Amino acid sequence: MLDPKKLSKIEIMRHSCAHVLAQAVLQIFPQAKLGIGPAIEAGFYYDFELPRTLNPKDLPKIEERMKKIIKANYPFERKEVEAGKAIELFKKANQVYKVELIQDLKKEGQKKVSLYKDNDFVDLCAGPHLDSTGEIKAFKLTHIAGAYWKGDEKRPMLQRIYGVAFDSQKELKKHLKMLEEAKKRNHLVLGRKLGIFSIDKEYGPGLILWHPNGAFIKYQIEDYLTKELLDYGYQLVSTPHIAKLDLWKKSGHWEFYREYLYSPFEVEGQKYLLRPMNCLGHVKIYKSEMRSYRDLPLRLSELGTVYRYERSGVLHGLVRVRGFIQDDAHIFLREDQLEDEIIQTVRLAQAVLKTFGFKDFQVFLSTRPQKHIGTKEIWDKAEEALKKALKDAKLKYEIDPGAGVFYGPKIDIKIKDALGRAWQCSTIQVDFNLPERFDLFYIDQKSQKKRPIMIHRTLLGSMERFMGILIEHYGGAFPVWLSPIQCQIIPISDKHLKYAQKIEKQLQEEGLRVEVDKRTESVSKKIHDAEIQKIPYMLVLGDKEMKAKKVNVREREVKKLRLLAISTFVKKIKKEIEGKK
Repeated sequence: MLDPKKLSKIEIMRHSCAHVLAQAVLQIFPQAKLGIGPAIEAGFYYDFELPRTLNPKDLPKIEERMKKIIKANYPFERKEVEAGKAIELFKKANQVYKVELIQDLKKEGQKKVSLYKDNDFVDLCAGPHLDSTGEIKAFKLTHIAGAYWKGDEKRPMLQRIYGVAFDSQKELKKHLKMLEEAKKRNHLVLGRKLGIFSIDKEYGPGLILWHPNGAFIKYQIEDYLTKELLDYGYQLVSTPHIAKLDLWKKSGHWEFYREYLYSPFEVEGQKYLLRPMNCLGHVKIYKSEMRSYRDLPLRLSELGTVYRYERSGVLHGLVRVRGFIQDDAHIFLREDQLEDEIIQTVRLAQAVLKTFGFKDFQVFLSTRPQKHIGTKEIWDKAEEALKKALKDAKLKYEIDPGAGVFYGPKIDIKIKDALGRAWQCSTIQVDFNLPERFDLFYIDQKSQKKRPIMIHRTLLGSMERFMGILIEHYGGAFPVWLSPIQCQIIPISDKHLKYAQKIEKQLQEEGLRVEVDKRTESVSKKIHDAEIQKIPYMLVLGDKEMKAKKVNVREREVKKLRLLAISTFVKKIKKEIEGKK
């Protein structure tokens, strides 16, 4: 959801579109109860309690009603009224959710609320909106989903109508085409079809069960990442999944992060907590022995599983889960090392992401949030260090005001996938506060105690989320180095099976992941199934191949067959694997 105070012109149009959507729905269903309707990336949505369940056939009817409202060119009129009067207004209209929202605002000390009116429709809204409905350009309603009121599974389930809006029909058409392609790449569908993962309601929502193919891809990513980190001077550590509650109170997580924490549980009279992050274990490892200025920077890395409470209404496949592996690292360093370490970490993040086919980066500097620990002076110092590093690295960046974490500012790196969608992956956070809270120190050249600085950083972020991004980026067609099966051998008939098994053994000895399709299905069926599984290479073997002692190579998504010597094929595929292609 976008912040109403920071909306751009196109976002204001999308917000206005949500308002018109509510107006249209209320005209069609006078009994409708209205929830909320914000602008979101590329579009908008609105939540409704309705007398019946909507279906996709309802969307064109609602669209037509919206177009009439837009054509009428009603002006948007803003009015501030006392909260009490607004409550009476919405009570009279039987808009119970609006009444609750205003009551919440009153509890926060807000005496007046803003209402927006066009024609005879009035809505509670912070705004802003366009001058009139006629200024809305190209839009389309896309789909319907369920959403708990306020994201709380104990509250009523509302019906959410999503839409997209753009400045022109051309832009809208381009976006709708992208959405169609996104459906084909949906990681939930491909994850099931390719045997990558599943989510079982009985086991628990938001908890991922990795199937053999998914576990292997995850292993390949982790193996690559670990080797890169060791080359960059990181040391591997491993810490427990639980820790005493008092530790999380001391760090500030209990105070500032509580909505994402699971309830504490008791062990022998002591309260413990499932860890939401790995940093405190690394802090304790740092503090376990005396550190000298010569020991710094100390880079501790862990692919650690963490647990965060997400409401069921926001869970989504791999990209929003309750338990996930974080490719976490914490770097303890001296102040004079800070700038170089930030630059090196940014470069490492970009190099790693490029390996997975991401070349388009957006860099953001997230500054002090409203709720934070530490003094303004410490925050200013940390933010200046990040700015200087980005400037010296000649990296363009945007400021994201108030988006830092409670203990420090951060650099966020967003990538764009094959469809041009932006995803948050790498983050680099500078922290002067936790070293202070946990009394961390090192001994400097003058044998004096000095406070280290701490960098929290992830390169891929959540392994689960990154896998979801990868599946959709590649459309399930993983590069050869990541593919669980790199080559499927397809004998034309049983008499070619022995030769197929000989080739299989040869390729396995070269370190390739291959399997023979021994089924009695037709060759076309075997090729079709291998294509469905998105296997990079198929080797079709018959009389001609046996006689020539060669293999007929069919590449994924390439219909043409090529007769190659086995050594030539091995050389070709190994080159791709080494180049991470």
